[in-house]
Order: sequence, then C-alpha cells, then structure tokens
Amino acid sequence: DGRVGYLKKEVFPLKIEFKQVPGQEEPRLTLTARQLTQELEALLRRLEQECPPPIPGWQGDRVTPLEHHDLLRCYTAGQRVMAQTADGREYILRLRLYELEKLLDPARFTRISNGEIVDLKAVTALDLSLTGTIKMTLTGGVVTYVSRRYVKKIKQTLDLERRRMG
Repeated sequence: DGRVGYLKKEVFPLKIEFKQVPGQEEPRLTLTARQLTQELEALLRRLEQECPPPIPGWQGDRVTPLEHHDLLRCYTAGQRVMAQTADGREYILRLRLYELEKLLDPARFTRISNGEIVDLKAVTALDLSLTGTIKMTLTGGVVTYVSRRYVKKIKQTLDLERRRMG
C-alpha cells in the first residue's frame, strides 16, 4: 500500500508519497514540481550526498560496484587510479582523482597528496614525529604518508594544530 506524509519546511511544504511496486528491483525517488527552485535543487544535492551512486571498480574484465563507505583510499599508481577497500582488495577506477574528489563526501574523504585521497574514518594512527610529513596508518595496517604540501591542511582537518600553553 502507499503511504503519504508531509514534510514542512520554512520555505515550502513537500508531500512525500510511498508506492510499493511489485517486481521493481531498486528503489526510485522522483521529485515532481511545477518548476525547479533553488530550494528543490538544494534538496536534490543533499539527497545525492546521502545516497551517492557506487563507483565502478575494475579487476580485469570484472566490474564491482564500490560503495563509498567501503573505500579505504584512492591513489594513483603509474597512469592508473586505484581504489583499495577495507578488506584489502584493489580495483582500477576509470576516473581521475579530481573527479573522485567531487564525488566523495568531503567530510569523510580528503586528499593527502597530489596522488592520494583517504577515508578519514579509516585512520587508526598518526605519526607526527617525521619532519615535514605525517605517517598515516589506516584500517588493516595500511601505511601511507601525507605530503608536505598537505600537512597543514590535514592538521587543521583533524584538529591537530598545536595550541600555545600559557
């Protein structure tokens, strides 16, 4: 059966409706309106961030849809962009790092060098003793390094800036 509800915001009332469709494989969300307003565009952007489409990862001729939360890091290796998942598997991506940066949630993923993006939730340890860089350990014991250019950004992102005492 269908369910109907209303979501009232300061800007516009939004009628929400659920319809069960037998045999439909995947859920589908359709937004209908007289015109696309700034508020509706903002709502669509928020929904896209909440439900990002999986990224196709290749191993030979086999493609696997990679969910964002399964990604440990994405990095360049030679002329390829690779993705490593928390279970240690590696996949070839047919995207550039700058394209991935736009797709991935910036609150969770950050660039640590020109050639690598990591999942901040996968960081298990940081070694700040190295001059000019940070040794970063991720889930599963994966070790990577923050390049000099990104050290300040990472320290700010992870709130590691030294505070003056006194």
